[in-house]
Amino acid sequence: MGTIHNTDCRREFRDLRLKGSRVFSGLDPTSRRRSSYSLIAEDAPQPHPPLIRSITPSVRKKTSNQDLHWSRQAASYDEIFLDPYGPQVENPLWAALDQIDDPANKTVADLGCGTGPLLPHLIERFGKVVALDFAASMIKHAQERLGPERVHRVVFEKRPMYELDDHAGQFDVALTINSLVMPDVRDIDRTLRAIRASLKPGGVFLGIVPSMDAIHYHTMLVLDHALQEGASLEEAETRASLHVEHAHYDFTFGRFRFRGLRQKFWQPFEVEYRFAKAGFTSVSLAKVLSPWDENLPCSESLSLQPRSWDWFFRATP
Repeated sequence: MGTIHNTDCRREFRDLRLKGSRVFSGLDPTSRRRSSYSLIAEDAPQPHPPLIRSITPSVRKKTSNQDLHWSRQAASYDEIFLDPYGPQVENPLWAALDQIDDPANKTVADLGCGTGPLLPHLIERFGKVVALDFAASMIKHAQERLGPERVHRVVFEKRPMYELDDHAGQFDVALTINSLVMPDVRDIDRTLRAIRASLKPGGVFLGIVPSMDAIHYHTMLVLDHALQEGASLEEAETRASLHVEHAHYDFTFGRFRFRGLRQKFWQPFEVEYRFAKAGFTSVSLAKVLSPWDENLPCSESLSLQPRSWDWFFRATP
């Protein structure tokens, strides 16, 4: 896939004003990845999206059949998804896994395993690995990733993450890497309760969730950069809305939408609140820092700023 880097925000915005709000001035939109799917041209945002969107019946309907939507995206998942395991990403997950004693005699569950990028690491570290996803195509790609020589070392299960009753008290470590993103918070609450019940005494829950506050942060940086380059306030706000893809976000309720997919993006206080509500007594947070590279808009212009992030958590009952 060809990639055109997002290096000159001022030129990009000038072209946007000339060509119209539904054109990305020659950029390859798939190069701008976050923890969720990025834009394609026909889904480009309008220049002045509303900051607060009402919840309509049509929005609610689109949150159904998410397993089918995710299955359809499985083949391109690794191409258009931000990789939290990349060499330039500062990811606290690795240190947290290193701190687990005697992993060879422990069971780990990768809940919402997707195409299985973490599984090769887990099978080399843990005695038993369970991988679960509700999208059949995701599991198929995860199995293909491991290949015939290693696939037997993982127990694969197709099911939602909240259906864990038969795993109660079985997992030493539960992992959700950008999979705790159900658009309905009731599903998130029941999933968290199920994960808590699945842990053995002394078990630990580790994961990463997409950060909504990082979207606000990125918006601020793009806005300020435009103002420093001489744009009017209206032009700067338009540019920030376009490049940070505001039209795909519901900032009020922390949701992202694209191609039928609906995802929850998190504020840090939400992690603390919902985990405590589910019965976790200890929750700590740390940032997963992503590099300013071609995957983020205006990366070269923002390269001297502190990096963008998602949230890593460590939780215990």
